[in-house]
Amino acid sequence: MTTRKTVLLTGATGNMGREAIKRIAALGDGVTLRILVRAQEERHPVVRNAVKRGLAQVYWGDLTDYASIEAAVKGADIVLHVGGLVSPMADSLPPEVVTKVNVGGARNIVRAIQTVGDPKSTRLVYIGTVAQTGSRNAPIHWGRTGDPIKISTFDHYAVTKTEAEAVVAESGLRYWVSLRQSGMAHFDIWKTFDPIIFHNPYNGVFEWSTANDSGRLMAGVCADDVPDGFWRGFYNIGGGASSRVVNHEFMATQMPNYRRIMQPHWSATRNFHGQWYADSDRLQELVPFREQSIHDFFAQLPQHMPAPARWIPRIAPGLVRGQLEKLAKGPGGSLRWFAENDEAHIRAYFGSRSAWEAIPRDWADYPLAQPSREISLLDHGYDEAQDWTQADLKAAAQFRGGHYHGGQGADPYAPAPWECHAGHRFEMSPNLYLRGGHWCPTCQTNSADYDDAAERSPFFAQVWQEEGAQG
Repeated sequence: MTTRKTVLLTGATGNMGREAIKRIAALGDGVTLRILVRAQEERHPVVRNAVKRGLAQVYWGDLTDYASIEAAVKGADIVLHVGGLVSPMADSLPPEVVTKVNVGGARNIVRAIQTVGDPKSTRLVYIGTVAQTGSRNAPIHWGRTGDPIKISTFDHYAVTKTEAEAVVAESGLRYWVSLRQSGMAHFDIWKTFDPIIFHNPYNGVFEWSTANDSGRLMAGVCADDVPDGFWRGFYNIGGGASSRVVNHEFMATQMPNYRRIMQPHWSATRNFHGQWYADSDRLQELVPFREQSIHDFFAQLPQHMPAPARWIPRIAPGLVRGQLEKLAKGPGGSLRWFAENDEAHIRAYFGSRSAWEAIPRDWADYPLAQPSREISLLDHGYDEAQDWTQADLKAAAQFRGGHYHGGQGADPYAPAPWECHAGHRFEMSPNLYLRGGHWCPTCQTNSADYDDAAERSPFFAQVWQEEGAQG
């Protein structure tokens, strides 16, 4: 770090944010760190520690309040936009509130950079999510940026993150990047007690990252030696080969006797998210950040758990089972859907009632999968080995069931005219369309129309085979 710079961090009190504070503060005198904190969090341990130790300057404000955003952005060289409402909290709030924070917050930050920052030099790092590409169970469990945006049913959080990513990518800023966070392991993970735990298929996959490594990444993007080609791109944050696990493997490591505590038919078989990344090493090569694999994390986790949390599941599995079954039967729980004949949730997460009834009730009869570890890529519908030509843009649009209405020599980062499979006209940069995997803004976040999209878009059909075949 050779140039003194000012860094603004949002989401400082979250699991990723608190690690980012530690790592950025460790950079020393080369960085002045600001954190945007809501007034209600004045006594949050992270905030109090930052103030007491002089790790950061606190700017009181809110993502929905433009004036406070502008004050915090003014004079900042780098904005790390980690903050926002995330699942499972986001799932229990009114959709308009989540939209106001996640999408409105991104708009406020971009506006502030354009107003009091320098659109040609201020760096904006946006944290996206693997939820933007939805359920990717085997055999389509290998993914990369540029794969289709596909929102799981009922996942308004993913809708807002997709819309916010577009706000950043189409901002006109010279230096921005979208880093899509995967499942992030943090030392408070054992505290999770929410019906969302039943949404995650046992045979699904994740390429995990850890809060530790995500904090290192946030410090890494503040360095002077970040390659210029890193910016205006989309990247998947993942721990690499050593952190690719099947969900039942993750469960077995976190709770070795989970089969005495959980039942096979309690958890969904689809409609969540997660994938193994074919391209996560690309981010590591550009901004090295990996230090802690998911296996390292689990080796360290017991040190961060109270003794009762470690031992009760082992010595009293029946007690834990009872609590989890009560959760599954409660509001938002998987068993509640069947008790109340909630067809919409049953269809989304299991395919049908009959499919759920066919799930073995005995773990001895339940097939625990081991998906292929041989990388298999989706077709993006154009020649990815060259600079884009008009022919590539036309081919990509046709592969998506639509049309490209622009001319030769399109600016990759400027809006271009497209038409989707449903006849909607829209403007979107070729960069967002091709590298980001975005498509029609009207259709891509409307999962109710995904069957129709798959019929007319070979691009989208590749990721809908799993869902549509069971509908």
